[in-house]
Amino acid sequence: MAEMDTVKFEMVTPERLLVSQQVHMVVIPGGEGNFGVLPGHSPLLSTIRPGTIALYGKDNKIAERLFVEGGFAEVTPESCTVLVEVAVTLRNITMEMADERVQKANDALMDAGTDGERRGAERELEAAEAMLAAVDEARKDHLH
Repeated sequence: MAEMDTVKFEMVTPERLLVSQQVHMVVIPGGEGNFGVLPGHSPLLSTIRPGTIALYGKDNKIAERLFVEGGFAEVTPESCTVLVEVAVTLRNITMEMADERVQKANDALMDAGTDGERRGAERELEAAEAMLAAVDEARKDHLH
């Protein structure tokens, strides 16, 4: 891939740099909706909601999917940097794992006794449901 046809994508957690590579395009689950980043993109700062970040290769096909529970994205014409607490390669998540997480989050929501516990359980349920939807979407894509 020629440098001018790619954007540098980096994903960082508080512990370490998870990903640093040139990609043709990145699609991010922004706080206000999904957005794509191509080379030359206007500068942008955005929150990220729970969902899947898709990295596209030169063939315009998804090369990798990463599930994130939220975070922030900074975009420049040359790069896209994503700061997240939690990121997992989607192929490492099974439908059973996602189902179990949704069930545990629902149980925690039912057991929440304080407003703080309820808000925490609601955030966990949102992330769990996003994970389940991401796994289901990836599974459907592989069937076609």
